[in-house]
Amino acid sequence: MIGGGPGAFIGDVHRRAMRMDGLATLVAGSFSSDPDTSRAFAAELGVERAYGSFEEMAEAEAAREDGIDVVSIVTPNWLHTPAAMAFIERGISVVCDKPLATTLEDAEALVRAVHEHGVTFALTHNYTGYPLVKQARALVEAGELGEIRKVVAEYSQGWLATPVEREGSKQAAWRTDPKKAGAGALGDIGSHAENLAMYVTGLHLDRLCADVRTFVEGRAVDDDANILVRYEGGAGGVIHCSQIAAGRENDLSLRVSGTKGSLTWNQETPNELVFNPLEGQERVYRRGHADLSDAARHATRLPPGHPEAFNEAFANVYSNALRTIAARAAGEEPDPLDLDFPTVEDGARGVHFILTALESGEQEAWVDASYEPPSAGHGA
Repeated sequence: MIGGGPGAFIGDVHRRAMRMDGLATLVAGSFSSDPDTSRAFAAELGVERAYGSFEEMAEAEAAREDGIDVVSIVTPNWLHTPAAMAFIERGISVVCDKPLATTLEDAEALVRAVHEHGVTFALTHNYTGYPLVKQARALVEAGELGEIRKVVAEYSQGWLATPVEREGSKQAAWRTDPKKAGAGALGDIGSHAENLAMYVTGLHLDRLCADVRTFVEGRAVDDDANILVRYEGGAGGVIHCSQIAAGRENDLSLRVSGTKGSLTWNQETPNELVFNPLEGQERVYRRGHADLSDAARHATRLPPGHPEAFNEAFANVYSNALRTIAARAAGEEPDPLDLDFPTVEDGARGVHFILTALESGEQEAWVDASYEPPSAGHGA
């Protein structure tokens, strides 16, 4: 692991996710930019090999006969590219937090490097790991909604409604520093909303018009955005993200409407998916039942009535990626269900979306949002 040291919420989440299904052991890490802190934290975790920097770790692990198979990158955004590249170029697979990078140039360089070096790269857009998100995708793919007409994705939080970055919040400080985060709300949570909509519907952006705002005085990044989108093929949509919605927690929701029906899913009540057909009774899908899609059942651990949520969804991204890495290491084809995780190409699309929305906000105009990454696929 790179990053995820003392006080890093997301580091703990990644560590729980990687070990939930017993598929990986954390044996090495550079957990802090301060070498002494990194080594002390490694000792707390019982991690065998502690390093003072990701460069040192990449070089040393690549040279070991028993070196790591995969690295988990949970640093602030600006370090994603150099850290990931250090391992990709040495043939080590990567699981990386989102967004992929802070510039499109860096994102595309990572896409090319993944294919050049034949590694597996997973991006932790963790909301794609929920069983009923996978069920929603299966309903769309099966034509249950008909032709998609409207997509509404919203992610609202209130934790940055006041200038907490100036009041000692370490997590807020780097997320509101444009040099470390790139974008603000668009990069932190807007990217999740856009990715969730793309994952479920399979639709790619064509054009968008964004109203991007900064409400907290003195803040250097965006903290609210409302985006009208048009998708390839003609569907329309709205993507909304806000970190100044006072009192809101992690209100990520998705509504998709087609010619034959609509579906609704909310991350704060993740074990239910509502489907409303054009004709007939409302259907409510619940996690754990046998009538769900193969992908939804593949992502389920517990019987009905025992809720699964955030940590398990994160673990589904990890476990699918880890099984894929293990299969390829053994010279085998991965199970198609295990290939269901966000890729480096998805990451490049996300970076393009963030930067296009910022551009539109500056111009106060519709802009071209179409994009195709340099290459496609799940690594080698």
